[in-house]
Amino acid sequence: MTDPDTLRRIADALERLAPPPAPHADPVAHPAYVWRDHGLAAARAFAPLPLDLLTGIDAQKAALLENARRLAQGAAAHDVLLWGARGAGKSALVKAAVGHLGGEGHDIALIEIAGEKIEDLPRLFALIAEVPRAFLLFIDDLGFDEEAGGHGPRVLRSMLEGGAEARPANARLHVTANRRHIVPRDLKVQDSAINPRDVVDDKLALADRFGLSLGFHVCDQDAYVAMVKGYADRYGLGFEPLDAIAWATQRGSRSGRVAWQYVVELAGRAGKAL
Repeated sequence: MTDPDTLRRIADALERLAPPPAPHADPVAHPAYVWRDHGLAAARAFAPLPLDLLTGIDAQKAALLENARRLAQGAAAHDVLLWGARGAGKSALVKAAVGHLGGEGHDIALIEIAGEKIEDLPRLFALIAEVPRAFLLFIDDLGFDEEAGGHGPRVLRSMLEGGAEARPANARLHVTANRRHIVPRDLKVQDSAINPRDVVDDKLALADRFGLSLGFHVCDQDAYVAMVKGYADRYGLGFEPLDAIAWATQRGSRSGRVAWQYVVELAGRAGKAL
């Protein structure tokens, strides 16, 4: 028979190997959270850009903000898919909308979830379902590996609509993706002798579950310079349009992200912090 001291040492050793999960952050105390290790953690530095600094995406901005305001007010609201060009402002807009609504006095918070944690969402749903607050659940740059099979898209589709683990009324998913249909439309399925059309439809059905789908596209040169000007004016930085264009040319892209990176460079040159 094992003595009590030995059992205690074994228990202590097991606890060190698998410590208990950290306590959840208070779900009504912070403007933004990260879902990490099966727990809700307060975001350390949530500093979204002011909404008016996001230029060239006025239609997308108005649609997303109105939908999020409905959610914050307890009215019916859509899950949102933001798709399109890299660096076009998809993620920045989601965060800016939460910051803007908080400034209006609405009680709404952001919860960021890593794409590979989708199957952990029911645990999060159970935690926030009865909290008297609206939550914008943010999954950034979502994609699924075709080689990994079709389980991930089906899980998310079930949570969006009709599944036993559908998200609670006070939360809506906001997902960004580079592809309009999230999962790639692989022409190899056409080689299958077994209902290839059904295979394609099954994949595209995921994007159909989002009530609001917003496209973001590559901006032209004038829009890019206008983005730089908006940032530069806000932070008191001078710039030459030709220099801003050269910066974008070197990176092979014009986008809100590249404009912000150029403004960071301007601030650095001037010895200023942002």
